[in-house]
Amino acid sequence: MSQPAPPRPVALVTGSSRGIGAAIAQRLAADGHAVVLNYAGGREDADQVLARIADAGGEAIALKADVADPAAVRRMFDAAEARFGGIDVLVNNAGVMQLAPLSDTEDDVFDRMLAINLKGSFNAMREAARRLRDGGRIVSLSTSVVGLKLETYGAYAATKAAIETLTAILAKELRGRSITVNAVAPGPTGTALFLDGKSPELIERMAKMTPLERLGTPDDIASVVSFLAGADGAWINGQVLRANGGMV
Repeated sequence: MSQPAPPRPVALVTGSSRGIGAAIAQRLAADGHAVVLNYAGGREDADQVLARIADAGGEAIALKADVADPAAVRRMFDAAEARFGGIDVLVNNAGVMQLAPLSDTEDDVFDRMLAINLKGSFNAMREAARRLRDGGRIVSLSTSVVGLKLETYGAYAATKAAIETLTAILAKELRGRSITVNAVAPGPTGTALFLDGKSPELIERMAKMTPLERLGTPDDIASVVSFLAGADGAWINGQVLRANGGMV
């Protein structure tokens, strides 16, 4: 008698209706994960990602939640567990970016980045630390600007530097459960988050900053997350992988 197929591992990807998050969700689905898509705004983009995953033979659901709200994050984990029985992988991808010199950064802009980028990642990491199945993976998105220290990125980079510190500490706190905790720090990547508000000349200049002389793609970043979320990344823990084509 043939044995039943083992259940798919389950991955929850925040902010996964567009850009890098959508590419990560589709890659993890292709890798064999059941995927929980998280979105905060309209459902249309999430439905398109769901359709692409289904067309490729994958399994996914979409859950609306504001990651800055700890109660909403708890409800999202509850719904994911109710649907799939548990969660094995958390990818903290949800984030916003608004650039300005520190002297010109308004309180509401700073507070929004802090709430979504840092508090949102903290909320999901805390819930995952309590509820992720043993042997799981936590991957958070940082930024290579933490290393580059570019002007006008101060508030944004500060939220991501804090995520890198949380990553290293949580990796130690989860000792004994075989759960790895890492971060991926993309360089300039061709998404709306990066491209919006930048001139073609600035985009070209930033692309040329890397020895590979191009912008990253969402699929470039998804490949790194796939490695950390899979069996081949099992010995990487408490680390930040700078996926930036050699920029820094």
